[in-house]
Amino acid sequence: MLLGVDVGGTFTDAVLARDGRLVTAKAPSTPADQSEGVLNAVTAALGRAGGDAREVERFAHGMTVATNALLEGRGARTVLVATEGFTDVVELRRQARAELYRLCAAHPAPLVPPELRLPAPERMGPDGPLRALEAPDAARVCDAVAAAEPEAVAVALLHSYRHPEHERLLAAELARRLPGTHVSLSHEVVGTFREYERAATTEVDAALSPLLAGYLRRLVERAGEAGLPTPAIMQSTGGLAEVPLAAAHAALTVLSGPAGGAAGAAYVAARAGEPDALCFDMGGTSCDVCLIDGGRVRESPGREIGGRPLALPALDIHTVGAGGGSIAWRDAGRALRVGPRSAGADPGPAAYGRGGTEPTVTDANLVLGRLGAGELAGGVALDGAAAAAAVGRLAGELGLETRECAEGIVRVASAEMARALRVVSVERGVDPRDYALVAFGGAGPMHATAVADELGMERILCPPTSGVLAALGLVVSERRRDAQRSVLLSGAALSGEAVERTFAELAERARAALDEPGAALRAVYELRYRGQAFELPVEVAGEEAAEPGALAEAFAAAHRDRYGYVDAEGEVELVTVRVTATAPGPDVELARPPGAGESEPAGSRAAVFGGAEVETAVWRGTPAPGAELTGPAVCELPESTLVVDPGWRGTVDATGAIALRRA
Repeated sequence: MLLGVDVGGTFTDAVLARDGRLVTAKAPSTPADQSEGVLNAVTAALGRAGGDAREVERFAHGMTVATNALLEGRGARTVLVATEGFTDVVELRRQARAELYRLCAAHPAPLVPPELRLPAPERMGPDGPLRALEAPDAARVCDAVAAAEPEAVAVALLHSYRHPEHERLLAAELARRLPGTHVSLSHEVVGTFREYERAATTEVDAALSPLLAGYLRRLVERAGEAGLPTPAIMQSTGGLAEVPLAAAHAALTVLSGPAGGAAGAAYVAARAGEPDALCFDMGGTSCDVCLIDGGRVRESPGREIGGRPLALPALDIHTVGAGGGSIAWRDAGRALRVGPRSAGADPGPAAYGRGGTEPTVTDANLVLGRLGAGELAGGVALDGAAAAAAVGRLAGELGLETRECAEGIVRVASAEMARALRVVSVERGVDPRDYALVAFGGAGPMHATAVADELGMERILCPPTSGVLAALGLVVSERRRDAQRSVLLSGAALSGEAVERTFAELAERARAALDEPGAALRAVYELRYRGQAFELPVEVAGEEAAEPGALAEAFAAAHRDRYGYVDAEGEVELVTVRVTATAPGPDVELARPPGAGESEPAGSRAAVFGGAEVETAVWRGTPAPGAELTGPAVCELPESTLVVDPGWRGTVDATGAIALRRA
């Protein structure tokens, strides 16, 4: 058996692949200790499969521990050691305003306060030491660190990406002086040249790693007691890593949860004949969107999360606070707003009957008849009266009827998700009308046709396991390691020999870290015209380094696509080389869940579409292959609900995936 478990804000999802079929389960997330919810979901899945934990051969896990801590500004007590005169580099940032037209808006405070930023009496230049760090000085710095009683230490010295000797000297002294204290070194965490982004990423890595290590320690203990293997952890890149690496470098896992969903969406889209897709994962707390081109999720060399830069490769995922549990409210201008605040897993939406009183997107869908007043996956019974009361209170504030308010909540949430999809498509020069919309997450299929209407899209794909697709993505994900280095080569220095030497060194590092001598390789070369401030990536797959001439041509094409022109006289500079080694994940048959499949609707109920209440066909379970759905219809899948608006119709393929098109 192959096992994937994804922790979301509201539910924890588990998928077991066994004997050519998939078995799925959900359990409420347990924010106080997420490992408890993980084991609850695994137990439920094993019970449905009739299996034993000792039969599980591979266990992959995606979680939000590092994400939540970063967004909330939580972290271990961390000391930052930086080059003398540069201890405030993270606070100074790049001196750009947080918001251009809101002068009062502020950036988040650094995770390390001023009193815990300590100088190292050294100065490294790009060509070597300008002021050597002597052993007695390193000892004095470490004494000062020890006096601060830290739980973690971040070391970020100038030009350590090229000359890490001083960072290594401090690391050795810290290991002697503070054994057991977590230490993050910037040349190991990032390895690229921009001092602010490198220091900020190292600070995040140091502050979050003790928290993540504690969680993973509890998870490994619980898994061992249950007879499960040690889990592999999803990284922000969409590849799996072993627990020791994830625990040592939490910054690698900040997008762990969303990355599993992106991997699952790419897998099912490719098998449905849709290699180009926009992915839309709406859970209980947030909505994550990304773009798939040619069967692969787009990546970015770095990104900002919660106002903090992470100079590490990651899937290009954009997140907004619009989920099933997002709370609707009236702003100061009496406008209806939805999110980003969420009811979460506890108490959850009012409809859950656990004491929640504020109206959410889930409550609105229940009031409109798009959700049935039964039981959600995970054993949550829905309370229609509580949902109507919550929406009714907001309706009174807005001067609306309850049903009008519920429709408004759904429209605002759908518009917010469409805006997020525009960020990863229209704002990247991509026409969404050329792509299929892959809708998943517990609430994604409920809003799929409304979002597609907003974007003018013609095709929607709803996988049969849409409610647990992130967990399926963990099951099928590849193992991956990255190695990168800033080289800053131009002119005569940008030679084939220099590129080949760098590629070979990084490929060896990546394969050794993966422990796969024959792992597949691909390289990303970040280039710019000399004098530019930002680079464009050029990807080349294969065992050989790219030729400088071919890189220059590919860069010119990318520059023309992005900026509309090419500088024929400009000198091309190779800034950073990143080599990725991967070992493929298992190939899983997307069989329909056992016992699912009805060739005809199970009945009907009244639901609201376009302001009118209409009789709506209701399907329960996964429709049988070949079945046709015509809107208005509601399909209550095992872990999610698909709403088919009037004007859309769909067919079901052999795996149970529902492909919708405009009628």
